[in-house]
Amino acid sequence: MSVAAALPGAAAPARPRTNKWLVTVAVSFGTLMGAIDTSIVNVALPQIRGAVGATVQEITWITTGFVIATVVVMPLTAFLGRFFGQKRVYLASLVLFLVGSALCGTAGSLGTLVFYRALQGFGAGALQPTEQAILRQTFPPKEQGMAMAVFAMAVMVGPAIGPTLGGWIVDNYHWSWIFFINLPIGILGLFMVWRFVEEPDDIRAANRAAAAEQRKYLDWQGIALLSVGLACLQYVLEEGQRDDWFQSRTIAACAAVAALGLLGFVWRELTARAPAVNVRLFKDPVFSSGTLIGAVMFAMLMASMFLLPVFMQELLGFTATQSGLVLVPRVGVMMLATPLVGRIYNRVSPRLLVGIGVVLVSWGSVNLSHVTLQSSSAEIVRQILVQGVGFSFLFVPLTTTALSNVERTKLTDATGLNSLLRQIGGSMGLAVFATLLSRYQTHARHALAAHVTAENPQVVERLGQLQAGLAARGGLDPVSAKAGALAALNGQVTQQAAVLAFEKTFLVTGLVFLCVLPLLLFLKVNRHGAAGAAHAALE
Repeated sequence: MSVAAALPGAAAPARPRTNKWLVTVAVSFGTLMGAIDTSIVNVALPQIRGAVGATVQEITWITTGFVIATVVVMPLTAFLGRFFGQKRVYLASLVLFLVGSALCGTAGSLGTLVFYRALQGFGAGALQPTEQAILRQTFPPKEQGMAMAVFAMAVMVGPAIGPTLGGWIVDNYHWSWIFFINLPIGILGLFMVWRFVEEPDDIRAANRAAAAEQRKYLDWQGIALLSVGLACLQYVLEEGQRDDWFQSRTIAACAAVAALGLLGFVWRELTARAPAVNVRLFKDPVFSSGTLIGAVMFAMLMASMFLLPVFMQELLGFTATQSGLVLVPRVGVMMLATPLVGRIYNRVSPRLLVGIGVVLVSWGSVNLSHVTLQSSSAEIVRQILVQGVGFSFLFVPLTTTALSNVERTKLTDATGLNSLLRQIGGSMGLAVFATLLSRYQTHARHALAAHVTAENPQVVERLGQLQAGLAARGGLDPVSAKAGALAALNGQVTQQAAVLAFEKTFLVTGLVFLCVLPLLLFLKVNRHGAAGAAHAALE
């Protein structure tokens, strides 16, 4: 084994043949588009549903199919890279993503659209891990923080701007343009990757050696168990809330298959001669803790991006575009703060940076628990700005530190697992907090309704005011006015229950996130020992 091949990823940078920032821009196009496409479709679902003639339940499959395909490919990125090369895998994945995008824009039925979205997902799945590995191999040790800052902006900003961009496109153009817009950007990305990205010699040599071993002992069992387990798990997370979780036999069966499949997969990978996925990387406590905190962080990010638009649209009366614009300042502050965190990463303990980020995100969530129907957009923006800074303090040190002890030739294995856990964390965040919101609203409504009785003088007075107002303004007879007053009072109770549910959910998100602080004890990175020696060896 060469000296470079045995060195930790953060310590043994390749010598890029082209400017590292050109490489960065080239590989960031695909990741950004893939991240945007996880959320951009959601705002166009009503228009798409009408175009393809689908029910509300059926149309969700265009999101579910995309996400399932994405998570299945992520952990297999290194496996594919060993056979075909990192650069070729990235180019092929980007081509597949663009072909899927073009086909999605021309789909005329639900079945074809779901299939084309799955093609998109298969292409998008390998983009994030491959970019992360390429950046780690391209930048020198002292600039690893900046490399991950650029990656962080693509991964975090994409889902944040997706709904706003999608809302604007749908409001002004046909829904198909949310897919067609990928084509010119993707073609530029293809050209830049082909022209500027070079696969390091040590990575290519290591991949050839590993591929020869894998051809002799091809791990079909591991791949099959992983694919089935992840597909079923993601289906449970995406569809569980709609089907009332384990009250549905389908969800219960998929959960059982997911558990058995993933347990079987782990056992297979630990015993296989040439495992398709290197799960032994989790033996490193730094990689495990950084990846786990990153998964929880993404759960919080995705939950907040789900909860806030729903609150603003359903309770404050905002349009989809207006609610998206309120979230834009958080994107802006993340784009400003993330490079700054990347620059100071080598001077400040990653545990301190992550600790600050956890506290800021939790603080913003707890403050959001005080929102009411009278809350202005400015009040909401103040809290999400705090969260935006917090997420910036989290993502850069987590992605940089988690990979700090990983051998350079195993970076793609690690980034595939890191991306997978982050994606699953986001899906779990959406599933858990959507369920909590629904349960909290039901409980709050029952609690409020218990006090809305004919024996309560305040209720009688309020009902009389509503009845009188309807009779005066609408010219209704007493019976119709009373029925209208009861309906209005019921609506007010439901609305107040929703507000209480959102407040409690925001509070829980903030308090739960603080529970990851003990994991910071494992984020101990040796910046100078192995890294310095390795860099000197390559000189």
